[in-house]
Amino acid sequence: MATVTVTNENFETSVLNSDGPVVVDFWAEWCGPCRQIAPALEEIAEDLAGKVTIAKLNVDDNQALATKYGVRGIPTLMIFNKGQLVSTKVGAAPKGALKQWIDGEIAKA
Repeated sequence: MATVTVTNENFETSVLNSDGPVVVDFWAEWCGPCRQIAPALEEIAEDLAGKVTIAKLNVDDNQALATKYGVRGIPTLMIFNKGQLVSTKVGAAPKGALKQWIDGEIAKA
């Protein structure tokens, strides 16, 4: 399962009402570090298929959600579980570090 795209319109359904944990990547086309971690997030989505959903939200196209969740820098990754924000990570990181963070958070769920 690859990453999914979320927007202002489907955020509640896709993220807040999801049965399992969802990692939301707040990103933008012009953001170099966002593009840098994108392949790692795709691989993590495949590795953890069925355990977690990796969703991408373009902050330029969905400014209301970026504002609502206080996104000040990108990439910002947020993990939601059962409609609640449970963890936030700001900035790019290597695939191993991202996967370790995600694994640790979904293990708590």
